[in-house]
Amino acid sequence: MIVERVWTGNAYRNFNYVIACPETGEALAIDPLDHEKCLAVARDKGWEITQILNTHEHRDHIGGNGPVVAATGAKLLAHAGAGDKIPDIDRGLEAGSVVRVGRAVELEVLDTPGHTMSHVCLLSHTDPPALFCGDTLFNAGAGNCKSGDPHALYGTFADQLARLPDATLIYPGHDYIANNLGFTLDREPDNARAADLLAEVEDHDPARSLVSTLGLEKSINTFFRLRSPSVIARLRDAFPDLPDAPDPRTVFVKLRELRNAW
Repeated sequence: MIVERVWTGNAYRNFNYVIACPETGEALAIDPLDHEKCLAVARDKGWEITQILNTHEHRDHIGGNGPVVAATGAKLLAHAGAGDKIPDIDRGLEAGSVVRVGRAVELEVLDTPGHTMSHVCLLSHTDPPALFCGDTLFNAGAGNCKSGDPHALYGTFADQLARLPDATLIYPGHDYIANNLGFTLDREPDNARAADLLAEVEDHDPARSLVSTLGLEKSINTFFRLRSPSVIARLRDAFPDLPDAPDPRTVFVKLRELRNAW
């Protein structure tokens, strides 16, 4: 599996992805908002984009579908429940569906509600694994739930993402790492790993930025650090009625509430 991360350089700081089969040159474009850059990557590499996958229905993820289809005839894949939100889906995806690219690439579909209720992530069973996570999981952060449900997002994190191997490479839909690390340190000031990483990435070039792992995320991402005494103590400052031993779901939802206004 060959992964090309496409930095759009737009105001929303989107990442797009082109995944290719090394044997056939067939390729999958994930959320190809910047269709010109995605098509140029495929052209320069000698690849043929035969499929498009939208992780979810937001405009900054589906806005390039039409031009890519027009240029390539690619089939459009998206969550089976997103048919009333994403036009012209050719294949609806469910948990456990397999997306094949050429002969050598197989990607498992994870149904990951929370940011929206019709969101999918793609997991490769390569060594190491890779997770293409749209707006569910960001570097050092989690997606907002304006179109979804924070309780559902907690379930996605706890029941699916946290159980993946620590070596899993994380490919999110946006570059928000510096701002998210700032939130981590606001919530957990003694997180030395987050402080060190923020110093490294404050002036980074997103086109050549860090590809994190799930193991790293567990050390610097507040939304995985739900039992940290520091996180809970700081949370109690904002929510004085927090129980003495709050359950992880409560901590997650309260953190998401604070992040909305941070």
